Amino acid sequence: MPVIGYAPGAYDLFHIGHLNILKHAAEHCDRLVAGVVADEVLLQTKGRLPLVPLAERMEIVRSIRCVDDVHAEVVPDKLDTWREVRFDVLFKGDDWRGTPKGLALERDFAAVGVEVRYFPYTMHTSSTALRRALAALEAPASAGAGAAR
Repeated sequence: MPVIGYAPGAYDLFHIGHLNILKHAAEHCDRLVAGVVADEVLLQTKGRLPLVPLAERMEIVRSIRCVDDVHAEVVPDKLDTWREVRFDVLFKGDDWRGTPKGLALERDFAAVGVEVRYFPYTMHTSSTALRRALAALEAPASAGAGAAR
């Protein structure tokens, strides 16, 4: 029986950390489904909208060779997503390991026979760091534009 893996993420401002998670996940399952979290769910769970719209993020992820399928994650509860996709292993970055959210994920998925497997989080690159860098680049430009008026 083939092992179906699921790798959820915003995949906003796609970077090497995203690619690493997907490549590692693909090595540990027979079929990899990437869950791309919908804009509204990101707003609800992270308090901000992505910079790249869902359809574009899905197309980017779908184009990656190691990804077999893409699922639009339109509900915040991963168990609801599991009921739709029926994966055997859930892959997350190890920044979730040992956290209250990670422990709840492990407990909830153990109850339905799904393993939660962690991969190294790419510390030097994250969408948050990229957002900060973009904001820093915008700040001087905005200040200069205001002074010119």
